[in-house]
Amino acid sequence: MNELAVLDAIQLMHTPWLNSVVAAYTSTSNAGQIWILLGLVLALIPKTRRLGIAVLVALVIGAVITSGIIKPLLMRPRPCDVNPFVDMIVPRPHGSSFPSGHTTAAFAAFGALLFSKGPRPLVIAVGIAAALMAFTRLYCYVHYPTDVLAGLIVGLLAGLAAAKIVESIVQRRHRKRESAV
Repeated sequence: MNELAVLDAIQLMHTPWLNSVVAAYTSTSNAGQIWILLGLVLALIPKTRRLGIAVLVALVIGAVITSGIIKPLLMRPRPCDVNPFVDMIVPRPHGSSFPSGHTTAAFAAFGALLFSKGPRPLVIAVGIAAALMAFTRLYCYVHYPTDVLAGLIVGLLAGLAAAKIVESIVQRRHRKRESAV
């Protein structure tokens, strides 16, 4: 599969209003802001505190794996560097292309909610938001499809790990309380 051909085909969808919407949405995750905010809001509400903590832990795990380990190791050039003739709708991101950090963060948040058995409407909404975030990275010509796929996988695995970590801590605290009684 020629990944540049896929990205070039997506460029045919560009319209001024869609470019504005996509650029605005993708920028909400330049530093993971939208997903961090989601985790913080959930963590502040007693009923959803565990979910919020799981989201925040997943984001940290995903960022360490993606930006701390894989990107510096592989240093894959971005499609906008390989084909500089494409009109960019966002500033060229720093760093290498593989895997997509935006996609990792989005799917880490989704995975944490999914594997922590969060409320179905919230899981679905965040899943849709994550899929849209992944698509924006292709639309903006800053990631290859395999970058996005790898970000999705790393994000889901980070979400699963975070859900397991938080559940383990909750169970350990519960056992401690029971033994103290």
